[in-house]
Amino acid sequence: MTTICIFCGSSMGTHPVYQKAAKAVADFFVKHNIRLVYGGARVGLMKILADTLLENNKEVIGIMPGLLVDKEVAHEGITRLIQVDSMAQRKEKMVEMSDGFIALPGGFGTFDELSEVLIYNQLRIMDKPVGILNTDGYFNAMLDFFDHSVREGFVRAEHRDNLLVSENIEELFRMMQKYNPVSMGKWLEDIKTEAGEK
Repeated sequence: MTTICIFCGSSMGTHPVYQKAAKAVADFFVKHNIRLVYGGARVGLMKILADTLLENNKEVIGIMPGLLVDKEVAHEGITRLIQVDSMAQRKEKMVEMSDGFIALPGGFGTFDELSEVLIYNQLRIMDKPVGILNTDGYFNAMLDFFDHSVREGFVRAEHRDNLLVSENIEELFRMMQKYNPVSMGKWLEDIKTEAGEK
C-alpha cells in the first residue's frame, strides 16, 4: 500500500493523546514513504497529519468540496488540493485514489466516511482494507455497538471482522497488508433464506 486515506477530526480533541497519535501516524507515513489522502483541511488532527508530511517533503493530497474551500478551511500548502462539488464526490474520490483507509478520532464526518467504506467492502464495490486506530479507546463505544448489531442479527460477523482495529499504527498497518475480502455469495443467500425466498 503506497497511498492511504485518513479520516479524522477537524478538531484537535480535548486530550493531547489524540494529537500525539496523529503525529505518530504521520511519522509512520514519512518513514514508509506513504502518500496521504485526506479531507484537505488546515485545522484539527488533519492539520497535524498534513503539516508533518509536508515538513518531510512527502506527498499530501487533499479532497474538499467547494463549499468548504469557500469557508477558508482548505490547506493551501499541500501538494495537491482536489476540489469537488459535494461531500459524496469527496468520498468517491477518496475511494478511487487510495489503497486503504484508516479512521482516527473524529466526529460525524469521520463516522460517515468510515461507514461508507465499510459498506463498499461489504458489497464488494471495492476490496480495500479499512482500519481504526483506536487511540485511548476512543472508538470503544462504537465497536461495542457494532458487536451488539451482530448479536441482534443486523450485521454479519464476517463484516464486523472486516473492520481492522488496533491502538498501534505499526500493528494496524500489518493487519491491513494481510486483509482478505469476504465473499458475497454466502451472506446474500443467507439473507434471502431468512426472508423466505427459495
